Amino acid sequence: MSKFAKMLGGAAAVALALGSLPANAQTAIKFTLDWVFQGPTSPFLVALEKGYYKAEGLDVTMDPGQGSAGAVQRVATGAYQIGFADVNSTIEYNAKNPGKEVLCVFMVYDFAPFGVYALKKSGIKTPKDLEGKKLGAPVFDASFRLFPAFAKKNGISKWEHVNLTPQLREQSLVQGTVDFISGHYFSSMLDLKARGVAFEDIVAMRFVDFGMDVYGNGVVVSAEMAKNEKAVKGFLAATMKGWKDVIANPQLGIAAAKKRDPLIDEKLEMERLKISLETNILTPYVKANGMGDVDPARFARAVKDVSEAFGLPIVPAPDKVFSNAYLPPKADRMVSK
Repeated sequence: MSKFAKMLGGAAAVALALGSLPANAQTAIKFTLDWVFQGPTSPFLVALEKGYYKAEGLDVTMDPGQGSAGAVQRVATGAYQIGFADVNSTIEYNAKNPGKEVLCVFMVYDFAPFGVYALKKSGIKTPKDLEGKKLGAPVFDASFRLFPAFAKKNGISKWEHVNLTPQLREQSLVQGTVDFISGHYFSSMLDLKARGVAFEDIVAMRFVDFGMDVYGNGVVVSAEMAKNEKAVKGFLAATMKGWKDVIANPQLGIAAAKKRDPLIDEKLEMERLKISLETNILTPYVKANGMGDVDPARFARAVKDVSEAFGLPIVPAPDKVFSNAYLPPKADRMVSK
C-alpha cells in the first residue's frame, strides 16, 4: 500500500470515529411567553428562527402563554426554565414565596403598557372623573390589579368592578355597559380601533403618565436556571440579536409570528409592534443605556409601589427580583430608532 493510500485510510478511520461520537450536546430550554404569538413578542421567534439560540448551545422550544401570572408560575414550578412575564407578577410571587424566587434578568418593557381607557363621549377626561364609575376588567389583568395604586395616587376613592373576559372587555366599553376598562395600551387601543372607535375618540390614561413609575415585562428565569450562568447569558445574547433585527426591520418579526400562527392579522400586529417599540421599549433611558437593564432607584420605588398596591406581606429586596449580572455588554445592548 502506498504512503498516500495509507494516509487516506487513516483519515477515513478518523472520520468514521468522529462520526460515531455524539454532536455537541445542546442545553434544552423550554421558554414560555406571557400570551399568544404577537408583534411585541416576535423578536424571540426571530432569534429562534435565525439560529441564534442554537449558536449559543441552546435547544429552545417556545410556547404561547395564558397571562403573566401564569408564565411566572410555569417558570417557578420548573415546567419552563425561562419565560417572558410581567415583573410585577414576579414581585408578587417572590413576596409570597421567599427562598423560591423567580428572577428577572432582562427588562424589555422599560415603560409598562398598563392603563385605563374610556370613550370621550362619556365625558371622562381626567383620572378624577373615574370616581364612582364602572371598571370593566378581567380579575387577572395586570392593569386592573395595579389600578388601586393608580387610584390612590390620583385621588380616586371608589369605583365598581365588573368582571369581564378579555374577549368582552373592549366590546362592553363600546356598548356602554361599563364606563372604562383596563388593559395594555398596545392591545386595548387597537382592539377598540378594530371595533370602529377612532384613536382620537379614546381617552387613554397610561399609568406611567400619572405617577405609576413601574416596569413591565421582562425575561424571567427559575431559581434552578439562574445557577446555569452560561445558558442564561447565552439566551440573553441570542435574544438581544433578535430584538436588534426586529427593531431594524419590524417585518421580520411579523413574518416570524405569522409562521407560528397563520391566523394573525399582519397589519394589526405590525401596528401593535410599532406602538410597543415607541411607547414601551425604545424609551429615553433605553436609548441612553441599552436594552435589558433598569435604573436601580426607580426599580426600588417600583417594587415598593407594587408591593403596597397588591397588599403583599413583605416588600421583596430589589436584587431578589432583578439582576443585571447575566446581561450582554452594554455595547451589544445599545439600540436606537
